[in-house]
Amino acid sequence: MDLRRDFHFDPFSDEARQLDNQGPSLPDIDWSDPHAFLTAMGGPMPQLPSPDEVRQQAAGYSSKIFTSFNLLRDILQRHEATIQKRWTKKTRQQRLQILLKAWPTMPVFHRPDFEAFRRESQEEREKGTKFKDHFMWPHINQEDLSQSKLMLLLINARGRRPPPAFAAADIDAMHLGMVTKALIPIFLNKHTMILHGATRSEEYGKLLDWDSHPDAFDWMHTRKQFLRGEGLLILEAQARLMAFLVDCCRHILHEIPEENIASDVYPVQPEPQLKTDSDASGFPSLAIMTAEAPYRLPAKLDLNRLSSLLEARKLEAEDHVWSLREDPAYFADQFREIQDHRQEMLPDTQGKPHPATQKLRENTLWARVTLDMLMDAYANLETLTELHCQAQNLGNLQEKFEKKIQVTNELPKEYMVALLRFKYYLEQASKAPLEKLKISVTSSPPMRKFFVRELPPDPETSKILIRSRAGVKMDNAETQLIWLLRTLWEDDYALFLARPPTVVDELERLLQAEPKADALISAHVAKMIGELAILTQCQKQLELYQPWAQQFDMASADHVDGFKKDFIALQQPMTQLHGAFLQKHLDNAARVGEPSGGKFTYPYMRRRTKETVDALRQAEANLDMFWSMVDNVTKARVTKFEGTALYHLLSQPRILRRTAEWVEPAKKSERVEPSLDKDIWALNRPMSNLFLGQSEQMGQSSTSRSARSKNKVKTKGEASQTSNDTVEAQPVNASNPEKADNKPTFAVDARVLKVFRTIFFNPEVTSTPGSVPWHDFLYAMASTGFQIEKLYGSVWQFSPTSLDVERSIHFHEPHPKGKIPFEVARRHGRRLTRAYGWHGSMFVLKEKE
Repeated sequence: MDLRRDFHFDPFSDEARQLDNQGPSLPDIDWSDPHAFLTAMGGPMPQLPSPDEVRQQAAGYSSKIFTSFNLLRDILQRHEATIQKRWTKKTRQQRLQILLKAWPTMPVFHRPDFEAFRRESQEEREKGTKFKDHFMWPHINQEDLSQSKLMLLLINARGRRPPPAFAAADIDAMHLGMVTKALIPIFLNKHTMILHGATRSEEYGKLLDWDSHPDAFDWMHTRKQFLRGEGLLILEAQARLMAFLVDCCRHILHEIPEENIASDVYPVQPEPQLKTDSDASGFPSLAIMTAEAPYRLPAKLDLNRLSSLLEARKLEAEDHVWSLREDPAYFADQFREIQDHRQEMLPDTQGKPHPATQKLRENTLWARVTLDMLMDAYANLETLTELHCQAQNLGNLQEKFEKKIQVTNELPKEYMVALLRFKYYLEQASKAPLEKLKISVTSSPPMRKFFVRELPPDPETSKILIRSRAGVKMDNAETQLIWLLRTLWEDDYALFLARPPTVVDELERLLQAEPKADALISAHVAKMIGELAILTQCQKQLELYQPWAQQFDMASADHVDGFKKDFIALQQPMTQLHGAFLQKHLDNAARVGEPSGGKFTYPYMRRRTKETVDALRQAEANLDMFWSMVDNVTKARVTKFEGTALYHLLSQPRILRRTAEWVEPAKKSERVEPSLDKDIWALNRPMSNLFLGQSEQMGQSSTSRSARSKNKVKTKGEASQTSNDTVEAQPVNASNPEKADNKPTFAVDARVLKVFRTIFFNPEVTSTPGSVPWHDFLYAMASTGFQIEKLYGSVWQFSPTSLDVERSIHFHEPHPKGKIPFEVARRHGRRLTRAYGWHGSMFVLKEKE
C-alpha cells in the first residue's frame, strides 16, 4: 500500500540535487544583492523596499487599522442591536446596495479565489494576476455577505476583538493566493515584523532588525512572529476590511449624524447575542459552522472534539465489521453497493459492458468486489483505531504540559512530536478515501453520463482507464462539482495548493447550496465524503493551533522518516492480507459471498414460521461459511495479527445474533402477550470461531453469560412458550456485557415510540414494519438526551448528554430520500444495542397530563 505523494520541497532529495546542477553556478551569485539571487531562483520578482519604506508603510496601515477598530468598537457598544435588527429585516438587494457602496468591486460569488485559480494559468498569475482582491479577501463576496447572518458575525468579531487576534487567520485566508504566486510578498532581508501580542498601534507592525534585537531571528524562524512580506499583506488586508465595516455600519445607521454615531449621546448597551450554526433541521451543522468560521474570532484547537469525532468514527468502523459478519442482509447490500460503484460497471466507448461482467468471468468481478469490501473494512478499522489512540495521547500530553504551553514559548518536544506524528498519519490516512472517490464517483449511477471507460487491452487486465465523455454539456453547478471531486481524487499538486480541508469544505457547501449537484451524489459516495471529512476536520483542527501550526512543516523534516517507517509497519498486516487475497486465495470465498440466487435473503420482518426460520438460518449459515473461509486465509497468511485492531475486535467476548431451530408450538388456551425486550428466536454465538474456538450453537461466549441456560435453544411459535429456554435478544456492550442490565426506562410520546418500535422491531408486537422519516429519528434521539450535530456528507454525530457513557455514535442520513428503510432502521437498533445496551422494552408511552 503506497503512501501519499509529498509535494513539500525536500532540499536533500534527488530532485534538489538535480537542481543544484542546473543554471548558473551558485558561487557566482552576489548573495549580498537580493535582486541577484532572487533572479537566479526564477519566478516573479517581488518588490524590494528599504526597511524605512516598510516601516512607513506598516505604520500607515496600523494607524488606519486601529482608528477604524476603535470607531467600530464604539459604534457596536451603542448600536449593535439596532444594526442586527435592521440588517436582518433588509432584503438581499437592499443589503447588496450597502455592501457595494462600501466596496464597489466586491466579487459576486463565494470563494472567488477558487474561481480565479480555475480561470488563470500559472503563467498569467506570475505575470500579474487580474484578481488580487479575490485572493487577498476571499471571504469578502456578495454571495456570502448578503446573507442575513455572516455580515453581522464579521462586524461583531472585528469590532469586539483587537486586530492582532486575527493576524494568523488573515494570512491563512490568503493561502491559495500565496502558494499560486498570485500574491507576491515584498522581500526584506534580516527583519521580523511584530503582530502577535501587540496592543497599540505603535507596536502593531513594528519592524525588528535581526542584528539589533536578540530574539528577532528566532521569532521569525519559529513563526512566533511574521515574515516581513506576510506581515505587510496582513496589515493591508486589515486596513481595507476595517474601513469597509465602519462604512457599512454608517450606511445601516444612515440617519445618525457622523459626529454622534460613537458619542455619549447614545449610551453603551450590553452585547446582543446572535445565535447561528444550525441548519434547517434546527440542529447544529458542521457545514454552517465552517461557513461562519471565517467571519468569527478564530477558533482554538479542541482535542476533546477531535477525539470524539475519531472515537465515533472508529466505533462505526467496528460496527461495520460486526454487521458484515452478523447480518446477511447488510452483507448483501454492501456487496451490491460496492459492485454498483466499480468501474467495470461503466460502459466503454462503444457502449459495451466490461469483460469481467460476462457470465464466464463474473467470478473475477466478485473477487474484486469482495477484496474491496474486506480491505476497506479491515484497513479502515486499523487506521481509525490508531488515530483515536493518538488523539487520546495528545489530550493527555496537553493536560500534562498545560502550564508550559504559552504563546511565547516553544511547545514541549514530546508534545510537539506527537502533534507532528498525528498530522502525518492524518495525511496518509486520507489516501484510502481519496482513492475510493476516484473509483466510485465516475462509476456511480448518477455520474455515468459524464464518464466513459476506454476499451481494455485484454479481457483479463485489472487496469481500467476512465475519461470524460465527449460532447456532454455541464452547467455551472455540475462543472464546479466535478472540478472539486477531481481535485480530491487526483490527489495532485492542485490539492496540495488548495489543501484538502478547504476543498472538502467547498464540496459540502456546494452540495448544500445546489440541489442539482447534490442529486449527482449517490448514498455510497455521500458516505465516502463524510468519512473523508472526519479526517480533514482533524487536519483543520491542527491548523488552528497558532502560532505553532506555522512551524509544523519545518519541524516535521527531522521526524518524517521515522513517521513513515512506523506507518508502513502499522499497515504491514493489512498489506500481507491484501497480497494473500490477490493470489487467488479469495476466489472460493467470493463465490460463496456473491449474493445472487437468494443465498442471503433474510426475511427478518416476517412473523416466525418454520419456513421463515429456515430461510433466516440458511442465510446466516451461508454468511458464516464465507467468514470461515476468510478467517482461515487471515490466520494462515498474516503475521503479527495479534497486534491488530481487527484481532482485538474479533477476540473480544462479543456475540453474533443467530436464529435457533424451529420447534412446533404446544397448544395453549391462553395467549400471553409477547415480551418487547426479548428476541425469542435469537441465539448467540462467538463473533469468530478463529479465536474463541466455540461451536456455532453455543449460547454463552463469556463468563458474564455463564448463568444462562445451557440447553440447546429452539424457536417456538409463541412467546409464552419459550420465555424460559431462550437467550435474551440484548447483545450487550462488547467491553462490558453486564451493563445491559438495569437500563433506564424512557417515557416518550407516540411519535418517539413509533420510531423505537420500528428500530427495535419485534414481529410479534409490530405487524408491519415501515420506514422511519429522518426528522422523526432526529426527534426521537434528541428526546432521549442526545446532542445532535450534522457533519459532512451523510454523517450525523449523536453525543449522549444524560446517559452513563460519553462515547458518541454516527448515523448516516438517507440519501437522496428522507426516510430510513426498515432494514437500515433495524441495523440502527442493533448498533444502539451494542453501544448503549438499549432494547425495545425501555420505551413506554408517556401518560397524558
